[in-house]
Amino acid sequence: MGLDDKLSNKADELKGKGKESYGKATDDESMEAEGKVDQAKGNLKQAGEKVKDAFKSD
Repeated sequence: MGLDDKLSNKADELKGKGKESYGKATDDESMEAEGKVDQAKGNLKQAGEKVKDAFKSD
């Protein structure tokens, strides 16, 4: 997995933060929850990338 994947994962996380902020600002609980889910997906993917990188360096 390369830099493109890492950037994509970070973009998902940032998109989620934006959705969460928008949901909070507009009292849209659905959008806020969707943003939190997007952030969690991005974080999980990034964690997987870190594990893969750790095994590659050994």
